[in-house]
Amino acid sequence: MAGCVGGDSGDGGDDADGGDDGGGDSTDSGDGGDDSTDSSDEVETITPGTAPGFAPFEFRNDDNELVGFDVDLATAVIEAAGYEAASPENWVTIEFDTLIPSLRRGDMDLVAAAMTITEERDEQIDFSESYYEANQAVLVREDDIDPSEFADLEGRRVGAQSGTTGESTAESELVEPGLIDGSQYNSYGNYVLAINDLENGNIDAVVIDTPVANNFADDRSVQVAFVFETGEEFGFGMQEGDDRISDINEGLAEVRDNGTYDELVSEYFQ
Repeated sequence: MAGCVGGDSGDGGDDADGGDDGGGDSTDSGDGGDDSTDSSDEVETITPGTAPGFAPFEFRNDDNELVGFDVDLATAVIEAAGYEAASPENWVTIEFDTLIPSLRRGDMDLVAAAMTITEERDEQIDFSESYYEANQAVLVREDDIDPSEFADLEGRRVGAQSGTTGESTAESELVEPGLIDGSQYNSYGNYVLAINDLENGNIDAVVIDTPVANNFADDRSVQVAFVFETGEEFGFGMQEGDDRISDINEGLAEVRDNGTYDELVSEYFQ
């Protein structure tokens, strides 16, 4: 990933607990038989976590409801895998750079947050098969500078969301080559704050995933200056050794095969 237009930053979190929520109260048939439901018949609930503020993947609508491509896709995948998906109001919503630590602590069962599969992250958690590909884009204010490559941003103030591949791209393409120094790079808790600073003139550019950049460009006074090809792949994250990841992969394959995936892509990206 990387973060919503018209959305919020994903404060603090609805720390919903994962686990079984299936019912099955014991009932008396009236004929002396025991019709109590065996616990093995209960459907296990998977509680995802995400970082709102990254439309169209995850954001809050005008009614403050958690919505987005990741929300709908993860729900469909979890259910196709044979589990119950926690309702969006019970998802854990926190800042992006705290998702992996929270997942590893067991605060959630699955990360659905446009998270790029990287070697560093893969050493900490397990990923599903990829479900989306993206590159990085550079956003600037409308009618302002018009860079066509990172070299054109030399000496400029640049921002990105903390813990994202946008941030690592800014570091590798701008800070490390010396085009900007550390004081000219701003790290944000979410991309909404970064875009606010861009519009207000506090920074000159933002490095961000292409689909989200396009979304901001549609709704705010910013524009995409250029795209930097990274060929990133997004995946759902689970704790290392969680056997349910194979079921999630099967669920992902099913929603691709039955047309649900294409319907969601059309709804959110076309």
